[in-house]
Order: sequence, then structure tokens, then C-alpha cells
Amino acid sequence: MLSGTPFSTFCAELGPQPLVAGVDEAGRGPLAGPVVAAAVLLCKPAPPGMDDSKKLTARAREEAEQKIRETCAYGIGVVDVAQIDALNIFGATMLAMSLAMEQLCKALGHDDCATLIDGNFTPHDRCDRWRWPAEAIVGGDGREPAIGAASILAKTYRDRIMVEAAQDHPHYGWERNKGYGSKEHMEALRLHGPTPLHRRSFAPVAQLEMTL
Repeated sequence: MLSGTPFSTFCAELGPQPLVAGVDEAGRGPLAGPVVAAAVLLCKPAPPGMDDSKKLTARAREEAEQKIRETCAYGIGVVDVAQIDALNIFGATMLAMSLAMEQLCKALGHDDCATLIDGNFTPHDRCDRWRWPAEAIVGGDGREPAIGAASILAKTYRDRIMVEAAQDHPHYGWERNKGYGSKEHMEALRLHGPTPLHRRSFAPVAQLEMTL
């Protein structure tokens, strides 16, 4: 299968029930921590409650995550801070999505899967590891259940990473802000400086380092 195969053409070739995974990311905007992507192939019937993770309460996300892990095929891709700073956040996000799809296909045992991706862009021609037909859908995490499932899985996975990281770096409130630039986080940055988990390529962190 060629990565440039049109989405609709590939789905038609797979027959009346093509395998179509949803892909989404979490963590593009924070000042600290990795960017995480998930790829999910929903079971049939799909578990209820698959929606944009930002619309769900933390408890609802955790309940939905458990259903996804129990009943669906999925993959998770994590790109760390060093790679984010080396690639830029857009490139790192495209890589995370590619890694998530690689893990999903490893679980499936084959690559014959198309993808629906939340947002304006797909990793096609933007990451050399991407090899699946893809269609970008703005607001897809609230419109396509498979993308919503990927949104839930990516967010809960990343949130857990940041809560654990907060134990080693307690000043920044990551258990609450998950690395985003909240008032609490920014004040701690000014007082304590950046940690190894801060993204040096992000302007607030880079500017702060210049003044220290």
C-alpha cells in the first residue's frame, strides 16, 4: 500500500467494512512534558461515550479509557521533550501520530488500515514514517467516535505522565495544570527555573532562561 493512496480509494478497495482508525494527540500546547498521540480502531458496536476528551469530566474520561483498552485495538506514540525541541512541536506531533499507528498495526498484525485524523493536517509527506491513507477532519474528535476515542486515550495517558512527573518536580503544579502555562506554573518557573522536562524551544521557557 502506498502512503499516497487516496483515502476514499483505499477504503473502497478494502470492501464494505474497511478498517478506519481514529488518530488524535494531546499535549501540543504545554510548556513541559511529552506530546502523546493515540490511534484507535473501534470495536463493533463501539463503546458509548466516545467524544472530544476536553468535553468529558476526568472520571468520564477514565471510564471511557477503560472501555477502549478492554474492547478496542489501539496504539500510543510518545515523543519526548528532547525530540520536541529538535523537531519543533508540529513535527513532533506528526511523529507521535506515526508511532501510534505503528503500534496499532503491530497489534493488528498488518498495515491495511486507513485513518481519520483530528485537525487540518495529516502526517502524509510530513513524517517519513507515515504510510497510511489519511483524511483530516476539523473538530473530528467531537464528530467521529474513533477520533474521540483516540482523544480520550491520548489525554488520559499524557495526564498520567504529568501527574507522575509532578512527584519529582512538585513546585510547578503539573498534577493540576498538566504542564500548561497556568499562573501557578509560570510563577514557579520564575522562582525555580526550568526542569529537564520543560520545552526549551517554547518562547516562555526560552525567554526565561535568557534572563536567569
